[in-house]
Amino acid sequence: MQHFWGVIPAGGSGTRLWPLSRRSSPKFLHDLSGSGHSLLQDTVSRLTPLAGDRVMVVTGVRHAEAVRAQLPDLPSDQVLVEPGPRDSMPAIGLAAAVLERRDPDAVLGSFAADHVIGDPEAFRGCVREAVAAAASGALVTLGITPTYPATGFGYIKMGQPWSSGTGHSARRAEEFVEKPDRARAESYLDSGDYRWNAGMFVVRASTLLDLLATWHPELAEELRQLAAEPELIDQRWSALTKISIDHAVAEPAADAGRVAVVPADFAWDDVGDFASLATLLTESAEGMHILGPTDRVVSQDSTGLVAAHGGRTIVTLGVDDVVVVDTPDALLVTTRERVQDVKGIVELLQRSGREDLT
Repeated sequence: MQHFWGVIPAGGSGTRLWPLSRRSSPKFLHDLSGSGHSLLQDTVSRLTPLAGDRVMVVTGVRHAEAVRAQLPDLPSDQVLVEPGPRDSMPAIGLAAAVLERRDPDAVLGSFAADHVIGDPEAFRGCVREAVAAAASGALVTLGITPTYPATGFGYIKMGQPWSSGTGHSARRAEEFVEKPDRARAESYLDSGDYRWNAGMFVVRASTLLDLLATWHPELAEELRQLAAEPELIDQRWSALTKISIDHAVAEPAADAGRVAVVPADFAWDDVGDFASLATLLTESAEGMHILGPTDRVVSQDSTGLVAAHGGRTIVTLGVDDVVVVDTPDALLVTTRERVQDVKGIVELLQRSGREDLT
């Protein structure tokens, strides 16, 4: 699509997937779906039929070398490096400011580097719908059809059609809702009016910056200045407002009637913990989900997940819903019920001075 750019924010550390995912090697650099490619490489592959070589990755200084190694064909000026984490708005906003200078008509689609999409062609169809809606000046988000009453995701409430007589599926986004409790999540699912907020946005680069200038004028001005004078980024980046794109633009723009949502029915997973990861892997005949060399795992009368990345043989005997993650310097043993608590273990290690493990 002419003027369309795929923008991939590649940050975070994926602490709930420790010890596989760490600050030095976050989950987007790993093959967690069994595709034979990292989540980052899969994200680029999904976008290539839409954007061609117009793909831009925004990543931290710690991960820039690994990103370039995994994407050797990506031109150096299409890898934007953040000196430090400032949340999603500065990262995506910097890409928008750079693209605005290169092409005043540029439309960017921002898609996280660490998500798994079950039907790439359906995904691309939704992006095409979103680009059409973005032509009217909208900030467009892809709303994932919820399959269960999740309490770990934000939601988007859909309203009336974005524009009549166009044949497009886009609807007005009435509001963004924070992570609900179980009862509210069930009511959202029953109503049919809500979609999961997966953080996927399509918008003209100039429109995004103009919207940002409405509520955060200093941040918008600073990002445009850094795009014009990139040599200043090390000096001025840390002073930028640390804020997500949802809080900075999406939520207030929805209140102002400027946000459209394209309903998306493809399978989606943010691989947020080991329970989620297990659903992406084929279950063995013995009832175990295995990530890594299958000949390193011996399982009898057991269910759960084993990630064999430590080079040794792992044996499970008579345990249900177990999670075993083996790496060369750390071994995690827990249950599916406690996988959300892994993040707390990482925090404990940090407080204990074991930065080498996190």
